[in-house]
Amino acid sequence: MAMGMTSTGGLKPLINVTPLIDVLLVLLIIFLMIQPQHKHGLEAQVPQQPKSNTAPPPERTIVLELQYQQDNAPLIRINQDPTTWQDLEARLRDIFKSRAEKIMFLKGDDKLSFSQVALAIDTARSADPDIRIGLITRDLQNAD
Repeated sequence: MAMGMTSTGGLKPLINVTPLIDVLLVLLIIFLMIQPQHKHGLEAQVPQQPKSNTAPPPERTIVLELQYQQDNAPLIRINQDPTTWQDLEARLRDIFKSRAEKIMFLKGDDKLSFSQVALAIDTARSADPDIRIGLITRDLQNAD
């Protein structure tokens, strides 16, 4: 701390800021050194030009329809294409092996028993355990 003279002849205290600036600069250098170093920014994926020989993308919505038959197993359709219970797992496996979005909707008649619907769900899960299954009810069907 420095001392100066006042006009009346007394001493006036003056603050010497040079040591304070030195301490401030040292602290600034320390904080700059301990900051984490980022080697690169955020990852970005740039859209690519579509390849000319690619097939059109498959239909997004897969609907498995169970239709009641008296005294027989229900009829099965995948997007209006008939199939059998024996071929159901293989067809679903072929459909979902190349899809990133594994969602299927199940639509069944009111007369079906729960065990028949559960069998269709179990068959779909055995084809691919990542398949998410939604049920289409009469209320959802009438809303369209």
